[in-house]
Parts: sequence; structure tokens; C-alpha cells
Amino acid sequence: MIALARHLTPFVLAAGLLTAMPAQAFETKARHALVIDLDTDTVLLDKDADVPMPPSSMSKLMTAYMLFERLKSGSLSLDDTFSVSENAWRKGGAASGGSTMFLNPGAQVKVHDLMRGIIIQSGNDACVVVAENLAGDEATFAAAMNRRAKELGLTNSHFVNATGLPDPEHYMTAHDLVLLAEHIIRDFPEFYEIYGETKFTYNGIVQHNRNPLLYMNMGADGLKTGHTNIAGFGLTASAVQDGRRLLMVINGLQSNKERSEEAERLMSWGFRNFETVTLLKAGQPISDADVWMGEEETVPLVSVNDLKITLPRAARRDMVAKAVFETPIPAPIQAGDRIATLVLTGPDMAKLEYPLVAGRAVEQLSFFGRILASARNAVFGTAQPAAH
Repeated sequence: MIALARHLTPFVLAAGLLTAMPAQAFETKARHALVIDLDTDTVLLDKDADVPMPPSSMSKLMTAYMLFERLKSGSLSLDDTFSVSENAWRKGGAASGGSTMFLNPGAQVKVHDLMRGIIIQSGNDACVVVAENLAGDEATFAAAMNRRAKELGLTNSHFVNATGLPDPEHYMTAHDLVLLAEHIIRDFPEFYEIYGETKFTYNGIVQHNRNPLLYMNMGADGLKTGHTNIAGFGLTASAVQDGRRLLMVINGLQSNKERSEEAERLMSWGFRNFETVTLLKAGQPISDADVWMGEEETVPLVSVNDLKITLPRAARRDMVAKAVFETPIPAPIQAGDRIATLVLTGPDMAKLEYPLVAGRAVEQLSFFGRILASARNAVFGTAQPAAH
């Protein structure tokens, strides 16, 4: 079939021509980093995002996810109480040297307090209490975490505990952390808002959320910090500005100060240097394709859905958009049939392709109509579909 590359109209070009890849490199001190625009799943920055790493307390996102699911299913209530075992107290209490909710052994603690203890205070003791009360012991809970993680698409993660404490077999990738954060934001909006709370008081002790972006005027509303000696300082974070939500994971920073500075720098860079625009509205005709043996001579090319893409702010003027399709397209054509491809190209970007469909149905000419059309084509030499 003859392939036709037809430039889009100036109106469409003016709407913005986009790329899903950053047009410029950007350095970071983090050993692992990933920044994406959530609405379009556009990767703005990727540094070893698919290399397994110790996630430290960032893996508590998975612990919380397991708790959220039980709450949403109705099998658990926020007012239910869990028992604090001696094991949970010893492994996660103040004596362990890690983050703690300061639970007392033998105490009965409400689920809504434990949830905040995990999210805001990063309490290791709260995580072990949840694991033991939901699954019997931490190892069984970790096995359930692994099964659910695979179902969610976390293909490069493995959990051996509920806390994120160091273990060679406990790892995640920045990519999996972003995917898990996306699930939490979209699946549990009623619980996600807790990640934006800056402090929580339990047992008479006030503790503050360690997420540094929550204290900056940049629209941050979650998610989770992490730190161990082997992992360094890390952060899984999200922020919204002008309706755009960015997700970011950084890990392997040298200090709390460096984590704070790098998190602010990368998030600000993502908002400042990229924009999300709607290239096409669903059903908006962008070009017409000639039809062979149809009751109408042309058929409009449209997008099924709104086409929103994120691009570097400076990239518009250098982008080229083309509608690529067979010509002419044989009738009959059903509305919604994929008959063309929108191709976006430009410097420093990979070629992007999006499907275009028939905006309306075009019936085939009648038998006698086809005979007349064939005769006319024989006389005047009208092009016919041919093998590519």
C-alpha cells in the first residue's frame, strides 16, 4: 500500500508538538533517580531507575498499601485495635535505634493511629504490629507483600520485612517505587491525604514528617522518606502545580541536607522546564484521507481520546507532526477503525506514534457504482490501492 505522510494543519501545529523524552540532560547527586509527569506517564529524568537498590523506609509504602486494601475491602476498620507484641516492641522500639512510634508492649493500638505512625513517624514498631496482626508474623506478611507487588506490576522488588530494615534480599527500584506511589494516589485518595500531614502525636510524643518538600511552598503532598547507612538518604515524593502532578524518587544521597536540597532542585526543575499540553481533543479532525470505492471521497482522521503529552518548554518550535496513512483507503470503513498514525519527530527525541481512527463510517459504492468508478479510473488514471 502507498504510504502517505501528510503534514498537519497550522492549527494543530500551533497546539504544540511534543516529546516523551527530555530534550536536555540533567545531572543529580542521587545514585538512583526517576522523575515522571503522572498525567502522561512521561519520564523527565531517569538515572538507574531500573537497578535494584535498598529502599529503606520507602518500602513502607508497600506495608501501608497492604493495610489500605484491607480497610477499603471492609475486612478491617480504622477503629479496630491491634496488640503490640514483645517482638514488635523490641524490633521497632526506641531501643532498636530506628524510627519508632514509641509503642508499649502489650498495648492495644487503634488502626488509624498505627497508619499515621507508619506514614508520618515511619515507625518500625507500627509496621511490625500491622504485619503480625494481619498475617500472624512478619515473614508471612512479607510473602503476601511480594505476591501483591507482582500483581501491581512491581517486577523488580522483593520484600523480607515490613519495615525496610537492611537485608540483602530486600530491594526495590526507583521505577517500582514510582509505580507503587501512583497506585496509592489513585487507588486510595481517602488515605493518601495522610501523607501530607506534617506531624503526629502518640503516647504524648510529637513527631514531625521527615519529607522536606512538605515544608516548602511547592505543592508537595507526599509520600515517604528513607534512610539507612547502606542505602543513604532517599525520598519518594509527589507535588502538584497548576494541575500537573510530578512523582519523584531519589536515593543514595549523603545527608539529610543533601536529600532536601536535591529533592527541591529536581522537583522545581521538572515543573519549570516541562509543560503538559493537549495536542488533540477526542474526535477532533486533524486531516482527511482519500477513500477508494466509497460513497464519500474522504474520511476524517481523529483521535479516540484526548491526546495530552509532556514536553520541554523550549521544544515546540522544532517539532514536526505528520499523519501517516494508506492512500486511498478502501471502503467500507467503520467509524473507529484505525486507519492512520500520528507521528511526532524532532531533534533530541525518539519518534512518537499515536493511533488515528476514522471519524465516521464510509459505505462501499454499490456494484454498479464500482463498475462506473472503475471505468472512470481506467480512463482518467485515478490511483488505486497498491502493495507497499
